Amino acid sequence: MYLFLVYPYTFPVPFDESYFSSNTYKDVSFAKFSQYWWSNRFYAILAHRYGKRGVRLLEIGSGLGHLAGQLENTFETVAADVNPWALKQSQGVARHTSHVTSSAEELPFDDGAFGVVIIKHVVEHLPHPEKAIAELGRVIAPGGVLILATPNLDSLLKPLKGEKWIGFQDPTHISLKPPTEWLALIRNADFSPQLVFADGFWDAPYIPVIPKSIQKLFFGSLGGFQAMTGFVFLPLKWGESMVVVARKR
Repeated sequence: MYLFLVYPYTFPVPFDESYFSSNTYKDVSFAKFSQYWWSNRFYAILAHRYGKRGVRLLEIGSGLGHLAGQLENTFETVAADVNPWALKQSQGVARHTSHVTSSAEELPFDDGAFGVVIIKHVVEHLPHPEKAIAELGRVIAPGGVLILATPNLDSLLKPLKGEKWIGFQDPTHISLKPPTEWLALIRNADFSPQLVFADGFWDAPYIPVIPKSIQKLFFGSLGGFQAMTGFVFLPLKWGESMVVVARKR
């Protein structure tokens, strides 16, 4: 049983049903064992590894609920998103999760309410991501865990993609920042980064002539291995996303 909560908001909501079939989601498969599924499983592994079993866990930008659904048997899960349509779909996926309509920049939760917060590919969409990260520092209890992911401007292969790099393909990516700036904001919110790494080169093709399928296998193998095994080893420059695991001081 879960509680469905809706909080009023006044900010514009560009994310609706069409968003999940356009831009960076255009060719995404939501099926089990797809790249999307393995990605969510990997973040679930991080939450289980660094979070304490049974604590309240908040996923901000929870989308269709697939990650929350993998976590709700271990944590007391809350899914927050600005997209009412996505939250409605999520109710059928994460059946034991509380669902909240909320902006990441103004979270309707008490101070120190959560032991784990996951905010995966959200901050780049926000007009004021510094406000969101400050809010994370407010709602996470001392000793709690933040797991954050965002496009990586320091990706080693980004120059090969140029304007076609994945981080530039979504027009709602309005706050792309280099890793040093994100880390400064995270530290300013009273977090100590424990782990900073990348997710691999999954944005093939990177070079002309060679078939995309071969490039996905060649360039994506390390990231795929990391995602499937949960063994984190890729340095920050070796991937299209920056991933941070930080602990609240």
